[in-house]
Amino acid sequence: MENSLKKMAEQLDALDEASLLGLWEKYHNRVKSFEPTKEWEYASLILSMIQAVRWKNQLFNTKWADRNPPDFSQDIQESSESEPEDYTKSNNYAEKGKVISFFFKEESDKDE
Repeated sequence: MENSLKKMAEQLDALDEASLLGLWEKYHNRVKSFEPTKEWEYASLILSMIQAVRWKNQLFNTKWADRNPPDFSQDIQESSESEPEDYTKSNNYAEKGKVISFFFKEESDKDE
């Protein structure tokens, strides 16, 4: 079992995140419309795998940024007469994650 999961993880990791995200809407729509079929179950697993790749990449980028924080002290000293550059917009930082809701609450569910 574990070897099968590792092999699936290797295959999933080899896929391009941007291409996977192009399929997100398609599988999200399929999962939203529940049907008690194997096709619906497969669609929900595919959507979960797409989300897993995105989550893994965001986690990796966040951990990498935390591990290697840039040293801004020299830059700040050199630019003491002008405004410092906004390093938060630099490519050195991972983009904040976006929480994607799978199911939407009905108006009546919000009051409970």
